[in-house]
Amino acid sequence: MSRTTTMTVRVSGALSEFVAANVGEDGAYENVSEYIRDLIRRDKERVEREAFDRLKAELNRAFAAPEDSYKPIPLKNSALRPH
Repeated sequence: MSRTTTMTVRVSGALSEFVAANVGEDGAYENVSEYIRDLIRRDKERVEREAFDRLKAELNRAFAAPEDSYKPIPLKNSALRPH
């Protein structure tokens, strides 16, 4: 079950004005909480996408390596070892 947490965030000046422009009748969000939740979701998606892209790049490098560059790994040193 997810837990709801209340957080207090202080913004002033240009940041406060920017938030105000995005919330309410003229903004894309009904309230500040909705706006902040969307920002957090988007940031979480960005972080996950970047992690996936790093993994994909590493796998592409591994699969592009010549077969004779592979070295055997003893099972005791492998992540596949029996527990």
